[in-house]
Amino acid sequence: MVRIPDAKVALSTASVYPESTATAFEIAARLGYDGVEVMVWTDPVSQDIEALRRLSDYHQVPILAVHAPCLLITQRVWSTDPWVKLQRARAAAEKLGASTVVVHPPFRWQRNYAKDFVTGIWRMADETDVRFAVENMYPWRYRDREMLAYAPDWDVTNDDYRHFTVDLSHTATARTDSLAMVDRMGDRLAHVHLADGKGSAKDEHLVPGRGDQPCAELLERLARTSFDGHVVIEVNTRRAMSSAEREADLAEALAFTRLHLASATATTDRARGTSDRGRGTSDPAGTSDPARGTSDPARGTSDRGHGTSDPAPGTRRP
Repeated sequence: MVRIPDAKVALSTASVYPESTATAFEIAARLGYDGVEVMVWTDPVSQDIEALRRLSDYHQVPILAVHAPCLLITQRVWSTDPWVKLQRARAAAEKLGASTVVVHPPFRWQRNYAKDFVTGIWRMADETDVRFAVENMYPWRYRDREMLAYAPDWDVTNDDYRHFTVDLSHTATARTDSLAMVDRMGDRLAHVHLADGKGSAKDEHLVPGRGDQPCAELLERLARTSFDGHVVIEVNTRRAMSSAEREADLAEALAFTRLHLASATATTDRARGTSDRGRGTSDPAGTSDPARGTSDPARGTSDRGHGTSDPAPGTRRP
């Protein structure tokens, strides 16, 4: 038996760029994603709560997360005040039914914002049920030079946040151990941006499986630990030669994610089934006690539920 993991798999609207936010909803519905994460940026639709609600209703695709406008190209979206941006992101999440707001740490030149960022995020988190999940970033590199562009730190595990987002393209760019970072995040890991990378100075956001990040291992770990946050496909498809090629990449990313989330739960179920068989065959009382043996069909049915490889203790074997 393969159990469906608790984590939902969403498509970031950024993954269809240069196509539109509306196109992302259409593709997510057609491919069978569980929902979308809205990247709030220069596309006017991404900034319009009512337009987003209509898209969600029309395509029957829920909005699971809102990515606040934290990028260099979105410095004037929703305000030039970073705290106003976060307030508007929270309001959008609450109105749209999204559980998470993704936020980057401040740029180093945003000194006042950076100085109060950790305490400010806690304060905002205390005012809502929406989770503010702070995302790991990376040093900026050019040739042999490195610039620390984020404050308090690009490695968000060096500060105290209630919830984290881990992005595996960012861990590749930072050339840091992604699974060790996930370990440091612990049960405060609330959100995953799934992408791949090869350690380039550029933030690559490759389709999972095309780089050197442990995407499969992370998904299997999430499934084994009953992770109940969201896994968001955030990949770069700008080099796709056509809409069909872009959609094929996003279908591949979804298939990869669902496969590795499910394979871990199936492995766990097989292990549980093996354990149950061991208990059944090693207990001679199981063959002599009618309350525990073949005369109890309810017990056999229950044990079969642990895995198709488990013929159930008490079922006669040839």
